[in-house]
Amino acid sequence: MTEPYDLEVGDSPLLVSIPHDGHSLAPGMERRMSVLARLLPDTDWHVRKLYEFARDLGASLLAATYSRYVVDLNRPPSDVALYQGQVSTGICPLATFAGDAIYLEGNECTEKEKAERVGQYWQPYHDCLAFELDRIRDRFGYALLWDAHSIRSEIPNLFDGTLPDLNIGTNSGASCHDSFAKKIVSLAQNSDFSWALNGRFRGGYITRTYGDPTNNIHAMQLELGQSCYMNEEDFRYDERWADGLIGVLKEMLVEYLRVARSLS
Repeated sequence: MTEPYDLEVGDSPLLVSIPHDGHSLAPGMERRMSVLARLLPDTDWHVRKLYEFARDLGASLLAATYSRYVVDLNRPPSDVALYQGQVSTGICPLATFAGDAIYLEGNECTEKEKAERVGQYWQPYHDCLAFELDRIRDRFGYALLWDAHSIRSEIPNLFDGTLPDLNIGTNSGASCHDSFAKKIVSLAQNSDFSWALNGRFRGGYITRTYGDPTNNIHAMQLELGQSCYMNEEDFRYDERWADGLIGVLKEMLVEYLRVARSLS
């Protein structure tokens, strides 16, 4: 069986979490899925590739290997909705973001299976994430978590209009010191990309759970609009579009580290 995550341990206070770029499916799951769902359209496509530069900054990288259709690592195990009043696909989704059925009729994920997936795939990722943040804080006196995501820029079933390119989430200021958000927003303002702070995406379960500035763990989520680095129709990565975005991402992580040093 494929391991539920890949971990590269770095040599800095920064941990980049990539929970939705996995492509593996649970045993026997593919034959139960619709043809459309087998394409895994709601994957955070190419996010690992975008953040390859983070190794050069000494960051640790934690990336899921299984698809969010197996289990969504950025949802609470209780499966309570993160954004009240909005469509929620759940911890073991039954429908795509567009509202199409993931499973063939009669083959849906059961409650028993959901509990098994939480134990087998969700829990190991979160155990590792918590352990690494504690390890980093013990070594440096503080830990920085950057939760890296991307999403199709237009999904009428989930939100109106077109998303900004850079969607910065700090759980409305609760997951990190204000200085981090101010600097990251400043970089976004000076880029060629549109941006929002705590708009449609304020941060999911990971940001909200692990961001604890009073205990020297700071967390930010960045949700990228996929149209700024890839073709959203066939999921192809576009080097020309991505290069400019990677430059901005690198500036953000460099400043995330710099601001932390100034505060420590």
